[in-house]
Amino acid sequence: MRPHTFLLPLFALVASAVAQPAAPAGAAGMSGREVALDNLLSERRSVGELDKVIAEARKNGISEQSILEARFLYHVDQQEDEAIAAMLPDFMKQREKFRIADSAIFSVEEDWLAVIEYVQAIDSLKKGDKAAFKQHITEAFWLSPRQASAFAPHIERLRLEESMSSVKVDFDTRMVELTGDKAISLKSLIEGKKAMILHFWSPSNRESEASLPDFAIAATALEKAGIAMVSVLPENSPKTLTEARAMISRTPGGLPGTWLISADGSPLARKLRVQILPTFVLVSKQGGVLFNGEPDDDGLWQALAEIDPGIVRPRLPELPGE
Repeated sequence: MRPHTFLLPLFALVASAVAQPAAPAGAAGMSGREVALDNLLSERRSVGELDKVIAEARKNGISEQSILEARFLYHVDQQEDEAIAAMLPDFMKQREKFRIADSAIFSVEEDWLAVIEYVQAIDSLKKGDKAAFKQHITEAFWLSPRQASAFAPHIERLRLEESMSSVKVDFDTRMVELTGDKAISLKSLIEGKKAMILHFWSPSNRESEASLPDFAIAATALEKAGIAMVSVLPENSPKTLTEARAMISRTPGGLPGTWLISADGSPLARKLRVQILPTFVLVSKQGGVLFNGEPDDDGLWQALAEIDPGIVRPRLPELPGE
């Protein structure tokens, strides 16, 4: 039996559930109800599999409150904001029926109410109602400050989108090739293309290096679809340049796209508010920012599909054991 996860903050709870394998039927020392609840909270494979464990949970008398919580955790783990927002009617229906004894993860009612405010905030965000989003996310903070790590990314995303709405990338910007000494303008790279993706990375950043195989697959597909792929190294110390060139040379067959070194002070990275690496910034032919975020964010592919409905996310090879 996993520990009392309801004592953990929201995202720690999700991580705990994901890390634990589903309990086998008849597990030593566990009743059928305990196994059903354990499996309900740990299921992360697919919605279909979740539906199966929900059916088994109902057979074993698991409360609808716990089932609602498990569905919520599943969609939080999958980062599916649309699905979270769609759960709002279920949360509002359950709001007045909440009992601590029926909950699988909450130890106090305030945490439960904070999640309802969180779901309302996500729903407001999806509807473009920024005032309502601020109201609900603030109330969620007030009710359950220990779950701040769950709420903060949405606030940061909204602020970033607001700041990017007035940013224009200057295509006259020139940068030097990473593997040569030629200065190249962004204008020459976007010419004849549908849009441009600026990929900010660094060899000193572990996530940047780990993502290169996936980057190569995605960048190859996007270049074929008419998207200019431009990787920008936002620092130019001798050590960083040496490591960056070595990293690229180690990649079998090379890496797609154009690889550039930003000017001293990384003005482009600052203008685009790049705070984490790697970051993808999708730029229109007019210089407007259509997406700014992590490469695996679904929002990137939604923005690309608006440019060209034929652009689809390439399937990445599964890791061993997946």
